[in-house]
Amino acid sequence: MRVNTSLRAPFSSGVLQVSTNEGNKLKEMESPFRANLLKGKVALVTGGGSGIGFEISVQLGKHGASVAIMGRRKHVLDSAVDFLRSHGIPAIGLEGDVRREDDAARTVESTFKHFGRLDILVNAAAGNFLVPAQDLSPNGFRTVIDIDSIGTFIMCHEAFKYLKKGGLGKDPSTGGTIINITATLHYGATWYQIHASAAKAAIDSITRSLALEWGEDHGILVNGIAPGAIEDTAGVSKLAPEEVLSKIKEKPLYTFGEKWDVAMAALYLSSDAGKFVNGAVLVVDGGQWLSTPRLLSKDAVRQLSRRQETRSRVAPTGLPKSKL
Repeated sequence: MRVNTSLRAPFSSGVLQVSTNEGNKLKEMESPFRANLLKGKVALVTGGGSGIGFEISVQLGKHGASVAIMGRRKHVLDSAVDFLRSHGIPAIGLEGDVRREDDAARTVESTFKHFGRLDILVNAAAGNFLVPAQDLSPNGFRTVIDIDSIGTFIMCHEAFKYLKKGGLGKDPSTGGTIINITATLHYGATWYQIHASAAKAAIDSITRSLALEWGEDHGILVNGIAPGAIEDTAGVSKLAPEEVLSKIKEKPLYTFGEKWDVAMAALYLSSDAGKFVNGAVLVVDGGQWLSTPRLLSKDAVRQLSRRQETRSRVAPTGLPKSKL
């Protein structure tokens, strides 16, 4: 548990306008949080140059944090950093692969050297693709596990000495925050996602184990966020090609979330509002992982139920038929 005797309400008395980058288009969203929510804090976001990771970087920065983003593609990092800086956010981009321990160590150290501290680690780097299990090579399976699961652990491991209470740049009474981006794929079973489902299940286990060990002994809060189908992300474009997407959108009650929704969850977990939340995985999918196809309308169910009730009184089922 994190104790802070000088807490302030995290919610804004007004409205903070925040911009998200959708190609060349800016979209204005309203944040319920106050603008200086994370003032003085430093965040490192893996996979922070695009998609959900980028949106989290934007929102952390818009709410007062300095931001370091890590990724493998320099041109993506440069574009993201330019955007962040153009909105007044102190930001740096660091090339690196979360699967490589030396890259992870260098990235975390560079963040500390540049900003003087590290308070928030967001593990958003991920890899995925559609493939039937029998067509998936062991190397393909291993690649996703390496990026998602092992990469998450490596980043947490390298950031530990900066995030623990009394660690480098840290107050002796307050630890930092880790947020692991996961998914709901493994809550049941998902077609053609055996590799990603296994990887996300491992991330959830890592989250709980570190929350227990590091929360108790070192004051580090470790939580996860499990997004559902989020519009304008690589996940949706890879896992739901246009042919599939058009059929999904025909369903009147099926909606896609926005990257902003996931970023707001990250803000909550990063702030004092989430100071008593540890080891949780916050699902951000509108409750869709709970749903199963509706086979009958409500009216049809009511009519069927009445008919079945009448029929059961007239001719009960399940009674023994033997004369013995």
